Amino acid sequence: MKYCQHCAGPTSYVIPQGDDRHRHYCPACDIVFYQNPRNVVGAIPASADGRVLLCKRGIEPRHGKWTLPAGFMENGESTHAGALRETMEEAGARIELGASTLYTLFNLPQIDQVYLLFRASILEMNLGFTEETLEAKLFTEAGIPWNEIAFPVVKITLEHYFRDVEAQRFPVRMFDVTRNGRELDVRLISES
Repeated sequence: MKYCQHCAGPTSYVIPQGDDRHRHYCPACDIVFYQNPRNVVGAIPASADGRVLLCKRGIEPRHGKWTLPAGFMENGESTHAGALRETMEEAGARIELGASTLYTLFNLPQIDQVYLLFRASILEMNLGFTEETLEAKLFTEAGIPWNEIAFPVVKITLEHYFRDVEAQRFPVRMFDVTRNGRELDVRLISES
């Protein structure tokens, strides 16, 4: 950030008094600009017969790969509302999130993101979707194109989900995801 969002004056990159991190600061306005992680919310929409709804991405990154419906939260939106909206926009499906449906949480500090994925039941499908999606389709575990999954967090979530369906036990799992060179390090932090 080179210029202030309020007065268009030049900003500095300093450690403000009482803080321990560098921040963009406008000396003219005396404003510190905080940049915080962006939350990605989504769902694991399941049909009554146990199939999971995936979307084929129509945009980058990972154009043409399969993913769960998810995206960035909007200001003024709850995590649940964001998951409902993203599923409608990307998969053309109306879903229901029950109580205690948070399923996986992924911390991705290197890209300043937090993923929250919720278990959901499909109420209605084929309602149309945006240009972000090429196709939306229900899959059994055996039918999932595992080599065509867009993001590691989605693959990990689906792998746990199908194991948990068999066990009929759905703990909430939190992971830290970091990159060490080209290698991805995914560590399970907690399971409850």
